[in-house]
Amino acid sequence: MNITETSTDGLKREFQVVISAKDIEEKVNGKLEELRRTVQLPGFRPGKVPVTVIKQRYHGGVLSEVLEDAIATSSRQALSERGLRVALQPKIEVESYEENGDLTYKMAVELLPDVEPGDFGAIELEKPVADVTDESVADALSKLASAHSTQVAITEERGAENGDIALIDFAGSVDGEALPGMDGKDYPLELGAGRFVPGFEEQLIGAKAGEHRSINVTFPADYPHERLKGAATVFEVDVKELRKNVPAEVNDDLAKEFGMESLEKMRDAVRDRIKSEYANLSRLRVKRQLLDKLAEAHAFEVPVGMVDIEFEGIWARLQEELKNGTAGEDAAKSEDDLKTEYRAIAERRVRLGLLLSEVGRRNNIQVTQDEVNRALINEARRFPGQERQVFEFFKNNQQALENLRAPIFEDKVVDHILELAKVSEKTVTVEELTKDEDETAEAA
Repeated sequence: MNITETSTDGLKREFQVVISAKDIEEKVNGKLEELRRTVQLPGFRPGKVPVTVIKQRYHGGVLSEVLEDAIATSSRQALSERGLRVALQPKIEVESYEENGDLTYKMAVELLPDVEPGDFGAIELEKPVADVTDESVADALSKLASAHSTQVAITEERGAENGDIALIDFAGSVDGEALPGMDGKDYPLELGAGRFVPGFEEQLIGAKAGEHRSINVTFPADYPHERLKGAATVFEVDVKELRKNVPAEVNDDLAKEFGMESLEKMRDAVRDRIKSEYANLSRLRVKRQLLDKLAEAHAFEVPVGMVDIEFEGIWARLQEELKNGTAGEDAAKSEDDLKTEYRAIAERRVRLGLLLSEVGRRNNIQVTQDEVNRALINEARRFPGQERQVFEFFKNNQQALENLRAPIFEDKVVDHILELAKVSEKTVTVEELTKDEDETAEAA
């Protein structure tokens, strides 16, 4: 076997590998001989099948197996002899091969860069922290009470207002034709919740119990039902009753609804939950600061192939957001600008990933099986009633399991770096801590 490095360009390497016809023939003959000793064919005693018969029956399959194995073995050898760490699977291209001749192939690889972590002790970070106030606890309890509200009839003589629940019978028609699914009886419609066609709920404002109204609306142009796309529609609506939500009282009885002994115990539990949420937000914000500083301080070359894969994932998600109308400001940008912006984000992510991986390797940071199991249990809890299927999915999908392991590893490495960095705390308001919460989580 002859291995020649034919190209060097940054992290990219190309090799030409030649495996001699003699080596191939020896391996083929060896495997055929193994088959001759073990194969059983009608008319021949075990181990007595003529070589010519074995070659006739099995030569093609054995040759393919030998060539595949030779490429795999020689490519690993080429990298191992040179101490090269590849970022992705090598790309193999057979350049020439004829039976009874040499096999020549080209191997292109991208290498992992040499990463030299900086001095983490020189990093200065400011961790925002917020106190859990009595007001925030009271607000949380109020929301829990609202979640356990009951509906009561409105007895005062007045028209419907936003927030009221109108108990209605309705029937809709398009050009006088009643279509399936456009009618209902005793439907409790919360006014202002935006659950019906745009304009429907607004036209019920001011209606009183016992009143009949004709409501004219136009369905959106992108409505899923083909017949209703952009259709002008008339709904005949009878308002049978007006109701309102009355929150439960914040007392010991409410606490018992949530399995607590008393309101005081419930108040303590809510305070602890809010405290935990604030702590998570504080960590996300200091983690974002840390990653920003790490990105600024490390500028090594990254494998283009890894950036391509990361960018493709980002771009696919962006396309889905653009399609669903949830892309925000990105919807107004040109495709070229978006590709430039998100390519830079992909490169940053790959660079940070390689840096954190190297820090973890140097400090022997490991993810234990118990940690993976806990993450798996938490994932299964997201799908009540389907826990068994979730466990089976991860059991049979190594990549999915790795997707659980990766964020645990990242957090452990980040915690290691934070222990070395200079982190000071700054007291902020709850509003400052929770500002742009989703954006902070995504960036981190």
